[in-house]
Amino acid sequence: MSCFRQYALLLVCILGAAVSRADWIEQSNENALLVLQAQAEFEPEGIARAGLTEYDADVIDLKANYEERQTASDRLLLAELNKRLALKQDPRVRQDLKILIQSLEDNIETRRIDSQYLLPYYNIHGFLFGSFNALLDPRNDRARYANALERLRKYNGSYEGYTPLTELAKARSRDRFGVEGLIGPYRVEVEKDLADAPRYVAGIRALFEEAQLEGWEEELAILEGQLADYQAWVNSDMLPRARTSNQLPAEVYANNLKNYGVRSSPEQLIAEAQYSFQLIIGGMKVVARQIAEQRGWDDKSLVGVIRKLKEEQVPQDKVLPLYKQRLAQVEEIIREQDVVSLPERAASIRLATEAESAAIPASFMSPPQLINNTGQYGEFVLVQSNPSLEGDAVMDDWSHDAVTWTLTIHEARPGHELQFASLVENGTSLARALFAFNSANAEGWGLYAEFIMQPYLPPEGQLFSLYARAWRAARMFLDPMVNTGQMTPQQVVNFLMEQLAMSSPMANSEADRYAFRAPGQATSYYYGFMAMLRLRTELEIALGDKLDQRQFHDFVLEQGLLPPELLRDAVLTQFVSGADAAPAK
Repeated sequence: MSCFRQYALLLVCILGAAVSRADWIEQSNENALLVLQAQAEFEPEGIARAGLTEYDADVIDLKANYEERQTASDRLLLAELNKRLALKQDPRVRQDLKILIQSLEDNIETRRIDSQYLLPYYNIHGFLFGSFNALLDPRNDRARYANALERLRKYNGSYEGYTPLTELAKARSRDRFGVEGLIGPYRVEVEKDLADAPRYVAGIRALFEEAQLEGWEEELAILEGQLADYQAWVNSDMLPRARTSNQLPAEVYANNLKNYGVRSSPEQLIAEAQYSFQLIIGGMKVVARQIAEQRGWDDKSLVGVIRKLKEEQVPQDKVLPLYKQRLAQVEEIIREQDVVSLPERAASIRLATEAESAAIPASFMSPPQLINNTGQYGEFVLVQSNPSLEGDAVMDDWSHDAVTWTLTIHEARPGHELQFASLVENGTSLARALFAFNSANAEGWGLYAEFIMQPYLPPEGQLFSLYARAWRAARMFLDPMVNTGQMTPQQVVNFLMEQLAMSSPMANSEADRYAFRAPGQATSYYYGFMAMLRLRTELEIALGDKLDQRQFHDFVLEQGLLPPELLRDAVLTQFVSGADAAPAK
């Protein structure tokens, strides 16, 4: 633990030196830094991406028994954190300690379950692209870029004392080849990884070229040769061990759900979501009929109207300007309706690269660094194709006029961009910004943001706000049905194309997400959204006309990425007591 003291000075600039900090956050961040530094011994790339730049040149530990060593480290941390929890201190510090403890316990349990059921498989091409994409991000201080060269040499083994990462990955898989009962990766996943490998290699080369560093070409050529060899090894040694069914063992899938913040069984999720889906579809039919009548269309069916609106495609060179225009319009509505407080600065929107689209074939928010932040903010990254697919990979789902409203709201403001900006600007504790994060609390807010903005949108925008909600409800029954063997991925594709007029590339992206990219994650959107709606209802019962929506939304964002149950406790104690003291509006 003595290593912690050398980082104590970092505390004055965590999440921005200009932010006024409370003593309890200082105390909480000491605990979080202790955990971050221990985890950086095994997975430094992620810790560096969060903003601890002293780990920029370090690389992942895939040496023998790394999982056992990591679990032993986590157990030592748990013992220390539980000692600190026993001390008398600020209740918010105690809450953050519990967040850290829960995170460590979840990590230990996940390693146990994965080791019991799954044959280790590493998409090294994708991992390396993600590593360099984060470090060579244009938002980073360019002084950090030189560390990419050291990372590169450690990955390819030319740095003294290091073994090529590709050889370590092979060894860790081979270690478990003879263990009876383990299942290999899903065959479709491995095949897609093999097909995407050249895109990732090209993406890495493009990152180094754009960074304008010197002396990387020879080192990258070495790595490229190793990656070609690893690709051949995956094809010869791993692909034959792949399973033909996407279905995971029940315990693995249940653990996935928990790690994404979803605390319900697959059966509960399916029942709740199937009901919600039909309820939302019913509302969509009403709006679709109104639009068809206003426009004089003969086909007034829901799918017919969706398809007609999707025909209003925006030229590719006009898509990004249109989304920026929509953002300005959305911000004007937010201010007029007093929905939530907005920063003065502009939000950032950009188009995805081909390698990014292969890694994440759906639009996403690229978060900023949350430690030592010097003005970096999140980016709404617009994805328009699924390059992993053969043939036409272009999606028509995000480049038509009607959908731009809800996607901008979800990914930019008042959705994820504002969510992450709040973490930086409010000086949120590291426990709440990094360790409390799960998909349910992040995506629940994104879908809730769409919900609160829907009444102020034009009819076409309202229809696709409902469309996005129905799609998220569908995710909450499709994902568990795929992972419990009740549907095949192809049946998912058919359902989404027939019921929601989704393009083939987008529907295939969805099926891949459920089957192997992130089994369980897709359920978190609607699950987190329901938690926000329940909380909103409790507030309306408790406060009546004293409820100020802007104050409520600001309060939620100030709490950081708390899990739904902790957010509910904070709202019903701290926020309600403050609102009760205010005069009725």
